[in-house]
This record gives sequence, structure tokens and C-alpha cells, in this order.
Amino acid sequence: MSLVLAVILTPMFSLGVAAQGSPSPASEPVSPQSAADWAPPRTVYIPETGQTIDGYFLDLWREAGGFYAFGNPITPEIMNDGHVVQYYQYARFEYWPEGDEFGNTVLVGDIGDELRPVTVRRFSATGGIDAKDTRATRTQASGATAELLALTRAWLPLPENAGSQSSANWRYVPETGHSVANGFKAFWEATGEAFYLGNPLTEEYTLGGVVYQIFEKGQLAWEQGSDPYMVPLGRNLAERYKMDMEPLDQGNIPTYSEDLWIPPAPVIPEVDASAPKRLDIDLTAQYMRAYQGDVVVIESYVSTGRVPEFETPTGTYFINSMIESQTMEGVLGGEYYNVPDVPDVMYFTDRGHAIHGAYWHNNFGSTQSHGCINLPMDVADFVYEWASIGTQVDIHY
Repeated sequence: MSLVLAVILTPMFSLGVAAQGSPSPASEPVSPQSAADWAPPRTVYIPETGQTIDGYFLDLWREAGGFYAFGNPITPEIMNDGHVVQYYQYARFEYWPEGDEFGNTVLVGDIGDELRPVTVRRFSATGGIDAKDTRATRTQASGATAELLALTRAWLPLPENAGSQSSANWRYVPETGHSVANGFKAFWEATGEAFYLGNPLTEEYTLGGVVYQIFEKGQLAWEQGSDPYMVPLGRNLAERYKMDMEPLDQGNIPTYSEDLWIPPAPVIPEVDASAPKRLDIDLTAQYMRAYQGDVVVIESYVSTGRVPEFETPTGTYFINSMIESQTMEGVLGGEYYNVPDVPDVMYFTDRGHAIHGAYWHNNFGSTQSHGCINLPMDVADFVYEWASIGTQVDIHY
């Protein structure tokens, strides 16, 4: 099972591949008029390792924890068996244009399995060598160190009835037939279980006084006097495969900072302060323009009601109440909804229709709502400050 953060690859993005081979969105949502030329970067430079992160890999890295979850990139993007891959300190990102078995195209690679021994000898339930093994195999095993034997045995799944032994400090994971215990169990559960590390591929084993356990997407370690920690498995594999990790020239690529994703503040054009204000909502284009007199002060894609069951009403209305934040709850068309802390709410009918910000999706430009008019958060903030009770709202196709 592969980790896929589909929640960050919203329907706003259609699949495209950048010139260097990495997946990138084909388009971005339209920003307010004053920031129409602004867009967040699709490639950033990481000075700590001298590498770049691009496209969907950048989306995955940022939204799933960035450096704290995966470390920094340590190689460029590489073509491998038709897939684009990039190694990070603790992970490998993969782009599969054909999709995996679930149809996902961007995922975190199952690198833990690449530590599996070439041959795992068969052992009996008591830990001895299977009677079917050859004399040569028995001789070889008898000469191996206890540590290497323990490592080999660690890959063997537990008996199917092991789940009955689960307790607060030990847990059987049936998906892979292995267990997690004590500090490794606490680490695995606290970080999202299979969502982040994947399921365990081995039992615990000890090498050089350090206790290890391998998971589908990573490796944990523990030694006396320390808490469990992540092994930099991405780096270890990149070194094993002799990947190019030389720093790249930055060129004109921006240095990574979350500030790069903060849109510029809208710049209000000069308008007659006494001119009437009006919001024009085009349901066909899913687009809003805010007028003061004849001047458009801000414009943006919106999301209105899904038709036909949740159609946004057409006509001329006026904002009749404004609430800075509100929990919206109810049943419409047989669907229950409960959305806490809806920001910048501006009601324009007595039937619950409102213009408001939407933090729960990025699907602006398409119908989405139960009849309200959803705005991007920054646009909603601006409109809420700009408008007032009595502002005209024209809604049409």
C-alpha cells in the first residue's frame, strides 16, 4: 500500500509534466485582479542540500510536513523504469504517469522492502533451520553471526494467531504479519501509522547495539538513552545506488520559504468613494466581479451551488447581515452538513444563502456548494471588509 496524499492534489490541478520530467499543475486558480500576475512558485531551491523540488513533488513535500517529515531532497529528479523519482533524506518520492493499482500517480516509495535480504532462509516455529534446507545451507547458517541470523529471522512473518496477543505495548499488524512494540509502536501510531511509515516489514532486530525495525516507507532505530528516531534511509539507499548528489546551481530559482505562498495584498484602484458598490456573480463562468461605480476593484473565480439540487438563486439581492465567523449546520436535499468557523459570512437572502470564505476546498471555478457562494479565503477577507449591509448582489447566468 502506497502513501498517497490525494487531499493535496485538488481538482484545480490537471496533470502536466514539466520539461525536466517532473509532474506540474497545468494551471492555477485566478487570483484577485490586483494580483492576477502573481502565482506561487512551482520549483524551489533548497540551499541546505543544493537541490530543487518541483511540481507535484513540491506539493507533496510541503503539505505532508516538508523537512520535518521527509528531510530535504538529496538528488535531482531521476527517470527510473519510466517513473520520475527523487530521493530525500528519509524517503523517495515517485511519479507514476500510468498510475498505481489505485490510480494514484504521486506517492512515497516503498523503500523499506529494498533492505530485504536477497535470500531469507526458512526457520521453524522454534527458530531452528527448516528440515528441508540443504547441508550447505545449515553449514552456512551455523557459521553466521547471531546478529545476522536475527536480522534474517526478523523478516519472517509471525503466526496468523499472533493477533490474539496484542496489548497496550505490543500490537500485531495483520496487513504484513508483523508487530510493533513499545517505543516503536508509540512512534508509529503518533505519526499516522501506515499513512506515514507504512506497515512494519520486520520485527525488531539488533545490530551493533542499536535496535532497528523496517517499515514499508522507512526505518526506525533506538539505542540506550535515546528516543526512537528515523534512520535516513533515503540517503542510505541513494549512496548504495551511487546516485548523483552533487549540489546544483541555483540560477534564478527562488530559495524555499513558505512566504512564497502568501499572495500580495490587493491594491485597490482609485475609485469614487461615494460610488455604489455591487457584486456581480456569473453562474455560468463561476466568476465574481466587485464593482464600485464602474470600476472593478477585485475579481475571482467562485464556487456556487451544485445543480439542480442545490442551485444558487438568480436575481438581484442585497446583503442583509454580516457575521465574521459562524458554524454552518443543517440538512439540505437530504444531505447533512456541519462546517465550523466559516469566515466572512454575508447573507443575501432570508433562506440561508450567503457569500463566504471556504477553507475546505480549492475547487473555485466549479460548482461545489449547497447554494452559497464560496470565495477563496483572501478574496473573502477583502470583500467582507469592503462590502456593507445593503451592498447589491446580482446573480445571473
